[in-house]
Amino acid sequence: MSSFLPRNCDGIGRRDFLQVGLGALGGMGLTQMLALKAQAAKTTLPTGGAKASTSDLRCIFVWLDGGPSHYETFDPKPDAPSEIRGEFKSIPTSVPGVHFSEVMPKLAKGFDKFTVIRSIAHRQNNHGAGNHYLMTGRPTPVPVGCGAFVTYHPSYGSVVSHFRGADKGLPAYVSTPRMSRSGGPNFLGAEHAPFIIANDPNSEGFRVRDVSVPKDIAEGRAVSRTALRESLDRLKRITDKAADDPAVAFDDYYAQGFDLINSPEAQAAFDISKEPEKIRETYGRNDFGQRLLMARRLTEVGVPFVTVYYGGWDDHRDLFKNFKKDKADRVDTGVSALIEDLHQRGSLENTMVFVLGEFGRTPKINKDAGRDHWSFAMSVLAAGGGIPGGQIVGATDVKGYFANENVYAPEDFAASLYSKMGIDPATMLHDQVGRPIQLVDKGRLIKECFA
Repeated sequence: MSSFLPRNCDGIGRRDFLQVGLGALGGMGLTQMLALKAQAAKTTLPTGGAKASTSDLRCIFVWLDGGPSHYETFDPKPDAPSEIRGEFKSIPTSVPGVHFSEVMPKLAKGFDKFTVIRSIAHRQNNHGAGNHYLMTGRPTPVPVGCGAFVTYHPSYGSVVSHFRGADKGLPAYVSTPRMSRSGGPNFLGAEHAPFIIANDPNSEGFRVRDVSVPKDIAEGRAVSRTALRESLDRLKRITDKAADDPAVAFDDYYAQGFDLINSPEAQAAFDISKEPEKIRETYGRNDFGQRLLMARRLTEVGVPFVTVYYGGWDDHRDLFKNFKKDKADRVDTGVSALIEDLHQRGSLENTMVFVLGEFGRTPKINKDAGRDHWSFAMSVLAAGGGIPGGQIVGATDVKGYFANENVYAPEDFAASLYSKMGIDPATMLHDQVGRPIQLVDKGRLIKECFA
């Protein structure tokens, strides 16, 4: 699991806890999540009367934390000088005239099934601000004056949890193996923080924490305990919500936990050992590949939003050495397998896949054989949910300095994602003190994703 968790050059500081809201930096286990949901039933913030989404699209959001290089992935510049071009060659894709970096051969072969947006750009050139912008569709607010109240925005997954929810005892928002620094719910409330699957699904005996009945409690024993509780529940108790009887809230808490543990859909999705070995090998027998496979299983049973976090993309030094190891290959193998598997199973039409980080990397290679932060050009992979395949959206200049054709902002990406998920980007939310906040501010649709 350690390969997912390297810190980038900013590290993680006090501000990260504030941005997440309610101290949920690491996301939640089942116990925390259900307790907060029970409490939230009494303290839910107003949302401006917005209606729940009617869309059935699901989303797998692959977050490459640190900012992956657009040069060494989907936007190589073979005609640029060597100090910009880098060590890798470009290779043709399945679409004539389109080239990727040579370290992405499987994705190049399967390009007919996804789009690459080469022209997303912004001005938030540090990790914290860039992460917030691309995880929420909102730039990081700048405090005005000493002690000013700063409202950070909820993440895509938390917003989807708020509007879509989930049934069959399933969580609405899952993140694995951790939550990104701006992947939390903020003012929507901690009940919309992600359910975290921290354990490595590639390990032997993999089990999802809090979701399996302990081995020392046999099925019959668990059922008998439930029957005992049901008989006790027949006793008269205070049922007036206004009386703030803790047993009332605990009923909801207990029921949700029992539903998840006993949900056939949840248990089937979490039991990755049931997957054919040939499929598991296709994704790559490593933590990242198997997390992508887990995300596919979760979305297929109804979880609307799953984030797969992969850290370590802040390549200020030894970029080419790092890519030559297994980092680039894991993404190439795992993401190409995910898209192809969804296609073969007929699930790509109702499941979107996005692959991105907070920004791209500088055109010139630095003295440490790396590239630095560069928010003026980045590439985003987008697949499924009606997004056309084999399509390049926008472009950067000949040296990759700036997005210069059909340029889109993070607000546009957010508006497009929400619209696909059946959520109106113009929806008005309210923060902790009741102030109205529009979900997306002036975002326009990336029209090529709706063709």
